[in-house]
Amino acid sequence: MKPGKVKHLDPDASLADNAEKIVSARLDELWSFADDALDPANVEELHEMRIAAKRLRYVLEVTAESCFGPYAVAAEKRVKKLQDLLGEIHDCDVQYPRVEALRRELEGEAALQLRELAQGSADLDPGLVASLEPAAEERGLVTLATYLRARRELLYDQFVAMWNDLERDGLRARLKFALSERPHQASPAEPRAMAGGEGW
Repeated sequence: MKPGKVKHLDPDASLADNAEKIVSARLDELWSFADDALDPANVEELHEMRIAAKRLRYVLEVTAESCFGPYAVAAEKRVKKLQDLLGEIHDCDVQYPRVEALRRELEGEAALQLRELAQGSADLDPGLVASLEPAAEERGLVTLATYLRARRELLYDQFVAMWNDLERDGLRARLKFALSERPHQASPAEPRAMAGGEGW
C-alpha cells in the first residue's frame, strides 16, 4: 500500500506543525482498515493495517517527545505493540499457505503411487492405502500447518482484544488532541522541513 499524500505541509512552518499533519494522516490511515481487519479472513487488510501501523509508529518515534509530549510518546509504544502483533499474524499468513502447498505436493505424489499400485484394476482397493506409509516429511508438514493455524487464531484473538482496548481508551481521539499541544515554544533554529512527508 502506498502511503496517502499528506496535504498542506508548509516548509516554512515548524517541525511540530508539519509533524501534526503527518501523524494525523497516518493515524486516519491506520483506522481506515479497522472494519475490514476485524474479519479474520481479510488477510490482505490485516497486512495493510500492519504497514499503516508501522508508518504511524516511525513518524511518532522521531516526533512524539520533541513535538507533542508524554501522551504521544505513550501512544507510540502502543502502536509498536500493535504493529508487532500484526507482524506475527502476517508471518503465519505467509507461512501457512506455503506449508499447505508442500503438503499437497506430497499428497499428490502418494496418490500417484496408489494409482500405480492399482494399475489394471477397475477401482482402487481401500486396503492399498495401508501399504503407503506416510512420509516423515508429510507428518511434519501436517504438524507444522496445524501449529501455524492454531497460533494464527490465538494471535488474532489477541489482536481483537488489543484493538478493542485502543478503541475503549480513545487512543485515536486522545492522540489527535495531543498533537495540538506543544511541550515547548519552538525556537527560530528549530528544523523546518518534513514538507516531503507523504513518504512517512
